Amino acid sequence: MLSSPGPDVRPGLPARPARAARRSSDRARNRLVLALAGLPLAVLAACGTVPPAPAASTAAPAPAGSDTVEPDQAGPSDGACEYTTTGTPARPVQPPTTTDISSSGTVSYVMHLTEGDVTLRLDRTKAPCTVHSFESLVAQKYFDDTRCHRLVDSGIFVLQCGDPTAKGTGGPGYTFPDELDGTETYGKGTIAMANSGPNTNGSQFFLVYDESPLPPSYTVFGSFNEESRQVVAGIASQGQDGSFGSSGGGVPNSPAKIESITKAS
Repeated sequence: MLSSPGPDVRPGLPARPARAARRSSDRARNRLVLALAGLPLAVLAACGTVPPAPAASTAAPAPAGSDTVEPDQAGPSDGACEYTTTGTPARPVQPPTTTDISSSGTVSYVMHLTEGDVTLRLDRTKAPCTVHSFESLVAQKYFDDTRCHRLVDSGIFVLQCGDPTAKGTGGPGYTFPDELDGTETYGKGTIAMANSGPNTNGSQFFLVYDESPLPPSYTVFGSFNEESRQVVAGIASQGQDGSFGSSGGGVPNSPAKIESITKAS
């Protein structure tokens, strides 16, 4: 083991460090300072940046009535769902009830578009919480007189609806978790939820009018038949304005307005 040089001791004089020891100590200290100075740069480069969270919006006053809306449903009620308030709804609406959710069978609705009717067959077994939310919004006429605001006609083939603002930013003032099993595909005639990331479902949904290679990240909650698909494909045939830029697609050139959604007889 190497030993440190001792102090230079002279009779009658106070002890003082040797000049060589002082130089050695200074060099070691300088190396340490340089090493520490480089450390934050390496850490910051590895961590990257994290954008600030958006400010929470203030919830709009709830319309008069009960705090939740129970959709008209048939079949056994045996489940529970979670709907989390997130901000101001695009149109006054109450969140759905969170208990006694029907989780079996299907239910059908007719979406009356300006271009024709689209029959929606919703699957309560596959996505009970999603269907329950959709039914609640239909019961409150949330979708009435709203435009399907986005058409994508290249790469994927979808018509996106469900935002009363028609800007792609509106929702019902609550979100709920995905209902996925990892096997989801998006073939023609699929109805699925749009989202802005995991577990951010609200009111926006999309209709797939041709095979679309999407990852299994969007809750599939129903289907529509070939006659209905032709209506959506007819809207797509009129093109879109490209206003969504790099996100893909744009506002449909055809009106694509939901006049109402009613329960199928």
